[in-house]
Amino acid sequence: MATQAQAEALRADLKDSGWGVDAVARLLGPAADAALRREQRYPALRRVREMLRAARAGTGADGARDPIAVLTAVFMLGEPVYAAELDAVLPRTGAAGARAMGLVAPVGDDVGSGGGTVSGGGPASSGGALTAPGKRIRAVVDLRPHEAKDEAGDVRWWVASDLGELVSQGQLAPDHVLGIGGAGLTLASLTPRTQVNTALDLGCGCGIQTLYLLRHADHVVATDISARALAYTAFNTALAGADPERLELRRGSFLEPVVGRRFDLIATNPPFVITPPAVRKAGLPLMEYRDAGGPVLPTLLPALGSYLNPGGMAVMLGNWEHHGAVDWRERVSSWLGEDVDAWVIQREVQDPVEYAIMWLRDGGSTPERDRPGFEAALEAWIEDFESRDVQAIGFGYVVLHRPEPLADPGRAPWRVLEEIGTRSVVPLGQHVTQAVRTRSRLAGMDDEAVAQLRPVVAPDVTEERHLRPGDSEPSMILLRQGGGFARTVRADTTLAALVSVADGQLSVGQIAAAVAALTGAESAELTESMVAATRSLLADGLLRWE
Repeated sequence: MATQAQAEALRADLKDSGWGVDAVARLLGPAADAALRREQRYPALRRVREMLRAARAGTGADGARDPIAVLTAVFMLGEPVYAAELDAVLPRTGAAGARAMGLVAPVGDDVGSGGGTVSGGGPASSGGALTAPGKRIRAVVDLRPHEAKDEAGDVRWWVASDLGELVSQGQLAPDHVLGIGGAGLTLASLTPRTQVNTALDLGCGCGIQTLYLLRHADHVVATDISARALAYTAFNTALAGADPERLELRRGSFLEPVVGRRFDLIATNPPFVITPPAVRKAGLPLMEYRDAGGPVLPTLLPALGSYLNPGGMAVMLGNWEHHGAVDWRERVSSWLGEDVDAWVIQREVQDPVEYAIMWLRDGGSTPERDRPGFEAALEAWIEDFESRDVQAIGFGYVVLHRPEPLADPGRAPWRVLEEIGTRSVVPLGQHVTQAVRTRSRLAGMDDEAVAQLRPVVAPDVTEERHLRPGDSEPSMILLRQGGGFARTVRADTTLAALVSVADGQLSVGQIAAAVAALTGAESAELTESMVAATRSLLADGLLRWE
């Protein structure tokens, strides 16, 4: 692991360089930047090579000095650069300092298929002098900027991980430490960002969730079964300037390192990929960052509640199988602990073949490189799913909440299992917090209490009416949510009336009575209908109440 002085020097160098997400996008241009986001490396590589060649032609063979081009080339794209170039753009650290931290190695050194290390060994102790004229170096880790914006303000981090398949061009090692990917960013968006005393990053990987948690938790515990992952988390938090007294790193499987402890918030992107044992026999190694050797959610979900403080929340990602005609909700419900509220959201569904191919490619196994090996693993995966009547695999989110006994005496835990296919355009953490609080309050209220509420329509809700030419009454009324999960609710005229006058002045019961008087509807039935609709709209965030 880097010393505090090394981390401070590198952080200062990177900050001075201006190497950020927007700077990389400007360097590459729209087309190459978009291609790189799609895991297509060559257009970006072509662009930085052009820039480095031009700079070298003007200043000598090892004279390129554009820090954005040099850092993007070596650390994001795996392109060798001259040691003197890294000395110039990282003046406090230099190529020698980067090598001492295990970030780079001389071209030609063999550091193994797993890439580099940030724990002080490996490539940092091999090769010849980097100061020799014309000496070229290459990255042995992936290092890239990441930026965040939340209630705590704006921040830029630089996050290290193992070299990805895009650069290594081969199958990933079993102990590969994944960088910032789509799943990690999804979890970061989903996690509530209210201030808490204690938080747990369960299965920390490279430490991206830990970095976010340190923004709003007084103390963070990060666990992983992988020593490499913990080393990366230690390095990345040091590079971010985190206070080491607020961070605790513990090695072990799942909850074993924190037995007997409780937290206000747990965030976890566990190794949830469903990889059958038959695939192992076909030659695919167990990938620590995504595989646990068996199903994870059936054992992890029932246990998490006992690790939460009253009022605490756990947020996680997961996969679940769809078996025959059995509803997926029935299967997932059986895993939920009896002492927690639970909100399970299925975001997408894949067929078994699509699922298997995606994860084979994710680990670097492709038919282009090894068709027999790829097809053997694929066959084993498909045969296992067929033998167990797996029709599809769902992906989604799980949010658990431990009720507060004093605030919610005697109420039963609530359960919501639903499918949401819309795509949110904003971070979801604040919405998740509000939705859990609202559902918990509503769970302790009878219909009479809900009828007394004076709801207010949320500011992001719009109404859309569809009329056929010549009609005076709409054939369809849609309520659209701009934030949250961007839900669309189809409303009848009664529900539309409720929302249109929900300004905090009238109670639900008063609105129902007024609509009943105007339409001639039966007041009790209308009140019952509006109370049920109010519960749903409040829980989903289309209505609010103080």
